[in-house]
Amino acid sequence: QVQLQESGGGLVQPGGSLRLSCTVSGSIASTNNMGWHRQAPGKQRDLVASIAWGGGTQYADSVKGRSTLTFDNAQNTLLLQMSSLKPEDTAVYYCNLGTSRKHYWGQGTQVTVSA
Repeated sequence: QVQLQESGGGLVQPGGSLRLSCTVSGSIASTNNMGWHRQAPGKQRDLVASIAWGGGTQYADSVKGRSTLTFDNAQNTLLLQMSSLKPEDTAVYYCNLGTSRKHYWGQGTQVTVSA
């Protein structure tokens, strides 16, 4: 059974930076991709960034150029580094892991960008 544990959210000032971590426990042998999604109040959950096993990385236009997604193989941890944060980045951020059979989700971590 795969479990995802997120951390790194919190309150950040506009223009600041943060790093979100998602540590995977369980077997990831059948993983196809991992990524971060976010959901603001009253809005749908949208993709922020994703990485495909054996493939590339993609970013939403809204975060492109100020976000970097990496996977630390030694720690089994997905890392999302975000900078130049804006109030519109405020949302609950969810880690996702996809296999050929199902998708797994973390519990979410709140990111609030406010002065």
